[in-house]
Amino acid sequence: MIDALHHAVVTFNAFVILYMLGQYANQLLLVCCGWREISEYVKRRSLRDYDTIARSELSVPVSIVIPAYNEEDVILESVRSLLRSHYAAFEVIVVNDGSTDRTLDVLSEEYRLIEDRRVPRAKVRSKPVAGCYRSLRDERLVVVDKQNGGSRADAMNAGLRYARYPLFLAVDADTLLDVDALPRLVREFQVRPETVGLGGIVRIANGSTVEAGHVTEARTPRQLLVNLQIVEYLRAFLVGRTGWSRIGAVLIVSGAFGIFRREDVIAVGGYDPDSFAEDAELVLRLHRHCRERGRRYRIGFIADPVCWTEAPASLPTLKSQRNRWQRGLLQMLWQYRGMIGHRRYGSVGMFALPYFVAFEALGPVIEVCGYAVITLSLIFGWLSTLMAVAFFGVAVALGIAFSLGALLVEERAFQRYRRWRCFGRLVLAAGIENLGYRQWYALIRTHATWLQLRGRPQKWGEMSRAGFATAKS
Repeated sequence: MIDALHHAVVTFNAFVILYMLGQYANQLLLVCCGWREISEYVKRRSLRDYDTIARSELSVPVSIVIPAYNEEDVILESVRSLLRSHYAAFEVIVVNDGSTDRTLDVLSEEYRLIEDRRVPRAKVRSKPVAGCYRSLRDERLVVVDKQNGGSRADAMNAGLRYARYPLFLAVDADTLLDVDALPRLVREFQVRPETVGLGGIVRIANGSTVEAGHVTEARTPRQLLVNLQIVEYLRAFLVGRTGWSRIGAVLIVSGAFGIFRREDVIAVGGYDPDSFAEDAELVLRLHRHCRERGRRYRIGFIADPVCWTEAPASLPTLKSQRNRWQRGLLQMLWQYRGMIGHRRYGSVGMFALPYFVAFEALGPVIEVCGYAVITLSLIFGWLSTLMAVAFFGVAVALGIAFSLGALLVEERAFQRYRRWRCFGRLVLAAGIENLGYRQWYALIRTHATWLQLRGRPQKWGEMSRAGFATAKS
């Protein structure tokens, strides 16, 4: 019995080593692709006349859709930020998703809302709409009041029904948009008409200086938990999604900041209200729709247009968010399992989906099992302490290296964090991220996987907001 267990443990340890090598080789490839993509983008950036696109009446107009459920603390700042965007033709549609707080009231008081007779322009699934309002203070603002649908997707579909323009930008109620984000996004659709969807980078606003609805100075807060998330976001966007975009295999366009051709999204039925990864699910459905029709298309990511969001500042809130992310990922991969490894779906089917199955869906489970097996090996003396320390040290060192690589890309290309103290906090967070936080996150994702496999019901829940405020030194 002991011999059989010993053999199983040795075999699993060898598998974990090979698995880690495969994972880090894939991440290195993404880093290289992302670095090259951003380097080329930076070289061409000065040649692009975004100001002309922003001012031209010929630029494609955009409908900005904001789903809002109990967002009274942040909704006004977010709407102010959007309405101050430097762009000629756009509208802001706030979808009040049956809020039980004063979200609708604060909008009505601030913007003098009156009833609007706007009629739906598309048939996509959503809960009934109670009323549609427009602002007397700014005609570009429209508020759709609807019954609560229990998901962000349901609110987005209601916004799509009432949107007027060919492009729609999906943002969250806790986001602030850079003033020049719209022309940077729209340019991609005008220069490359085959573009169906596009994501921009989402950055964390906690600790930054916010004035008149815009982040005027990017700063990092004192909370270690938030700085860890800033490093995560930079690694995910600047390295991950930029690399996937390079090979035409973007699976996720963030629901907090993604722009699409409205007619294409309506053609595939809008967002899926039953999905907990509605942003990624929509992107996969668009990939499948275009591929099966032999259509030339592009779904990509660019790292320059920025929106800012408020990150969870407490472990319980972060746990709830990441639990939903993991369960949404598993739900999406199972729903589109027929695309995995299928040449018909190009780089999405042959590379992106297998990667997400092997390293995003199964990765946390294998990591947690690896820690357990190594501990068991130490207890029975099947693995020397020196080897265990070396194994863990290499894993930590490689994790730190990829995080620092993302920070180097940020510093070379964008330099948003101009204070050395702020950048130093991120370097410190990158150094200690793998010493506790990564292991905690793996446990959270493993638990979420277990709940999903058992079919436990999942609720969206609410994220507590502190609201946007001017940062203090």
